[in-house]
Amino acid sequence: MTFEPSMNLPTRLIEGYATFRSGRLKAEQSRYRELAEHGQAPEIMVIGCCDSRVSPEVIFDAGPGELFVVRNVGNLVPPYAPDGQYHGMSAALEFAVGALRVKHIVVLGHAHCGGVRAFALDSAPLSPGDFIGKWMSLIAPAAEKLGPREDIPAEEYLARLEQASVATTLENLMTFPSLRTLIERGKVMTHGAYFGVATGELSVLDRQSGRFVPVVSGAPTL
Repeated sequence: MTFEPSMNLPTRLIEGYATFRSGRLKAEQSRYRELAEHGQAPEIMVIGCCDSRVSPEVIFDAGPGELFVVRNVGNLVPPYAPDGQYHGMSAALEFAVGALRVKHIVVLGHAHCGGVRAFALDSAPLSPGDFIGKWMSLIAPAAEKLGPREDIPAEEYLARLEQASVATTLENLMTFPSLRTLIERGKVMTHGAYFGVATGELSVLDRQSGRFVPVVSGAPTL
């Protein structure tokens, strides 16, 4: 079957879909039909960054229907604020917990995060009054906990801030009353994770030590 570019959809997407249709879709057609008929029921929600290098479905080798993924700049969750305004992240969280009844929520941070770097260095693409600047201000509590960065090498500080921001997001999740109740009852578990873009190494937050520990000992096999 040939595919003709239409409606100005990028050729790369047309070609990618052709590969998907002839490969993965054919192999998993029954799974897609089952999901269409019975709906989705993922047990895991992943809150990730919209950085194009950090796709949760790729990192966790997930099939269709396995993960409920929500991505934004910096993998952030704002504190609970039922103020009548538009809250896309909070709405997704409410849907995952209330409708899908997920059992795990993973906050997936990553190395070389452009949003974290921009916040730490007060540089582009941040500017007064824009959406990104306001959104990235959610990192401020994590930066305050780290303290002054004068004596810390820049790259090391940024990595610490990326990881501290994951911990702060986990704290913000606890401000949602219904979710907090489910967590305290053991119905939902939250997890912090950190992905090394260059190394491919995945680490998880050890709540007792406050450190991120590799899930697999040793360097990844390349």
